[in-house]
Amino acid sequence: MEILIYSYLMESSVLFLVVLIFGSLLALSKGADVLVDNSVGLSLKWGISKMVVGATIISLGTTLPEITVSVSSSISGNPDLALGNAIGSIIVNTGLIIGIASMVGSLPVEKGIMGRQLRLQLISGFLLAAVSLPFLHKGNGGTITRGTGVFFLVLLFFYIVSSIRFAGKPDSGGQRGFVEHKASFPMIIKIILGLLLVFTSSKILIPCVEIMALRFGIPQSVIAATLVALGTSLPELVTAVTASRKGYGELALGNVMGANVLNVIFVVGGAAAVSKNGLPVPINFYRLEIPVMLLLIVAFTVFAKNKDAVISKREGIFLAGIYFIYFLLNYSWV
Repeated sequence: MEILIYSYLMESSVLFLVVLIFGSLLALSKGADVLVDNSVGLSLKWGISKMVVGATIISLGTTLPEITVSVSSSISGNPDLALGNAIGSIIVNTGLIIGIASMVGSLPVEKGIMGRQLRLQLISGFLLAAVSLPFLHKGNGGTITRGTGVFFLVLLFFYIVSSIRFAGKPDSGGQRGFVEHKASFPMIIKIILGLLLVFTSSKILIPCVEIMALRFGIPQSVIAATLVALGTSLPELVTAVTASRKGYGELALGNVMGANVLNVIFVVGGAAAVSKNGLPVPINFYRLEIPVMLLLIVAFTVFAKNKDAVISKREGIFLAGIYFIYFLLNYSWV
């Protein structure tokens, strides 16, 4: 099936490919949106904190486009696309999404809960940078090995278990009888449909990006770290901006921090684990992608620890500005 899709798209015009790319990204966003809405609807019945919901249920849902695209591209022999999408998504989340969300609403910091997520985000970001270093492997560039990918997936298991424990027990006051289970059934169906939409649209997106990269002579890693990362991060963007405008900034912050952790241990881990030779790290990632990722994570952590207990608009403008400079530099260096 994939071969038929690829051969058909090879004969298509650039305009048709552009339409398919944007259509696929829209479908990815919509599929993840359905997943998020219904997952939150189910999870809120357990009385979990908004920031914890954002860092667990919502971030798992909004990260599905990244994991689907990265693992599928890794299996199909395009590791540049897999790694670029993961690192680029962290940059989009921390720079663009937090920046915009802080400008349209308030992003209050829950010190106790957020402290845990900030530590996990910092550790995962620096861990990804460490395993990508070229001197750890033979050859000119670095490689995130299959063994490292499996190790990340083990960390994913412990992360999910600890997050569930951290969320605490459900409220004891709620009545969970037959009526509630019956009402939950349509949500479960919509979650399954959202998964199918995310999976199908990613199968169309990947070959479109490949062919566009070949025709314009742009490295796939660059396209993955910018356009594809921006597209697969649309669920986080929509969720964070909507939550911030409605006064649920804690949910937006939790979503972004949870997604950043998952982009390392789930997206990179999954993509590396299914790749026989691991994920090679392109040389250009050492001079731009990885340094910018670490800069944004550190800046975000510093801003979150300020005495005002809120990510201010000025701090958001700084984060968004770093993202736009990064985006422009990617294409000026091609």
